Amino acid sequence: MSHEIIVGVSGGIAAYKTAALVSDLVQSGIGVSVVMTRAACKFVGPATFRALTGRPVYSRVFSDKEFPLGPHIELARKAQLLCVAPATANYMAQSAHGLADDLLSTLTLSFAGPVVVAPAMNSEMWEKPAVQRNLTQLRSDGIHIVDPQEGWLSCRQKGVGRMAEPAEIKDVILRLLADNSS
Repeated sequence: MSHEIIVGVSGGIAAYKTAALVSDLVQSGIGVSVVMTRAACKFVGPATFRALTGRPVYSRVFSDKEFPLGPHIELARKAQLLCVAPATANYMAQSAHGLADDLLSTLTLSFAGPVVVAPAMNSEMWEKPAVQRNLTQLRSDGIHIVDPQEGWLSCRQKGVGRMAEPAEIKDVILRLLADNSS
């Protein structure tokens, strides 16, 4: 059975690692549709993900011709799993509080299957009580968190906040797909 997933890309420098994740998933025979936030497009262009998936990249909430019911409904219905990598502090706050002001956050609210979130941010942001509260809420809501690693960050310092490696995120995705197939 072939699997269909959505990879959501929020605006962070770690989006370059998401390109490697998407490529690896596609090479494994998984159908991948990519949803990008406006900020994500500032880090990695949609053309990168179109080339890697052979599919359109979605970023608009309203797309009447392609999705009469709305992309957040139709994309959610065809996918078995949603993975957001990188997940910014903003995306995590939106998800923890049920806010929906773009396609990715709206899709997250309408998605009924397993959700994997791979946070990535500056270590000072990661350590903030508000971010940790949101993380606790997401875990409580059943979201599968692939914790960030300690390492060199784009802010030119070492600390916790580096997005997990693509292979680690892929392992979580494959495990959840296998668990939900049986």
